[in-house]
Amino acid sequence: MKRTRGSGSVYPHGAVYWCKYYLNGKPLRENTHCKQEADAKKFLRRKLGQIAVGRFTSPQVEKVTVNDLAEDIRNDYKVNGKASGDDLEFRLKHLLPVLGHIRAHELGTDVIKQYVARRLEEKASNASINREMAALKRMFNIGIQAEKIYRKPYIPMLAENNVRRGFFEHAEFVAFRAQFSAELQPLLTFAYYTGWRKSEILSLLWKQVDVDNRIVKLDPGTTKSGAGRTLVLDGELLELIEQQWQRRGVAEIPNQSPALICAYVFHRRGRPIKDFSEAWDRACKAVGLEGRIFHDFRRTAVRNMVRAGVPERVAMMISGHKTRSVFDRYNIVSEDDLKQAALKTWTHIQAQPSTKKVVSISTRSV
Repeated sequence: MKRTRGSGSVYPHGAVYWCKYYLNGKPLRENTHCKQEADAKKFLRRKLGQIAVGRFTSPQVEKVTVNDLAEDIRNDYKVNGKASGDDLEFRLKHLLPVLGHIRAHELGTDVIKQYVARRLEEKASNASINREMAALKRMFNIGIQAEKIYRKPYIPMLAENNVRRGFFEHAEFVAFRAQFSAELQPLLTFAYYTGWRKSEILSLLWKQVDVDNRIVKLDPGTTKSGAGRTLVLDGELLELIEQQWQRRGVAEIPNQSPALICAYVFHRRGRPIKDFSEAWDRACKAVGLEGRIFHDFRRTAVRNMVRAGVPERVAMMISGHKTRSVFDRYNIVSEDDLKQAALKTWTHIQAQPSTKKVVSISTRSV
């Protein structure tokens, strides 16, 4: 009986049968591991059915594990110069011990939900779990782009209620800053005005600062969003940078000349600032601001810029917010804002006439 075109074929090879079929006009040969011709034909029909419905699994795809996809996303971060590689590794540290050994095309939503339930039992927050799920989604997307796999499972996300309400009123900030050393105060001031991330400030180099033109630039690829950023200096920010510029050449570095120019804008005696968590905790306790975190400066800067009348698009460019949804979370309404709103509403109403002036209409004589 003549074979139908495109139906493939089976043939003996050693002690087992192999099959031959076509994908996009390209011939593929695969070991069926079947010793009986009838079983080999069933294997072939299953492959042809997968091709017909777009769910084909090649021998290569069958071998790809979640661990393999993890290597691809690591390479993607390196190639694209993403600065959040440490954060990725933190997510993978939770994902891979549980899911890494599973073949990618066999990972289903049920298994992913089991993982999520396990993380919830471990008291992980919804936000942390969602970041892990986002990394998993990205891994599968990269695998599909590279044609290593053909599908990705449905990956559910949890509801988040991560709107933080921490920010510094100006008087609080002044009192808080006074608790720090002279080396750290400029760093805190810069964060208070700009809303830049801690990593962006600590790694800021003088080659990114144009003192004469009063400009600070972050190059594309050096920020979390990957976009470049330009900050124009004025007021206290300008004074701060000028003072740091004057101090840059007199840093005392152990075993080096005190005349060595420091490459970092913010430093401790010429060395990069790595950590000041102990000083932070002491300052919070001293002024009664326990629970505040450095990221609160980010929220504070956004709120101050909007209240000062800075257009929101410009404020987003300064602080480095890429999406409006995140920016909106930081534009926090305080109790003072509500009081001002109530006062303005009351003042407006009081300015309205309390009685309506009635004008009589004379009856026209007939």
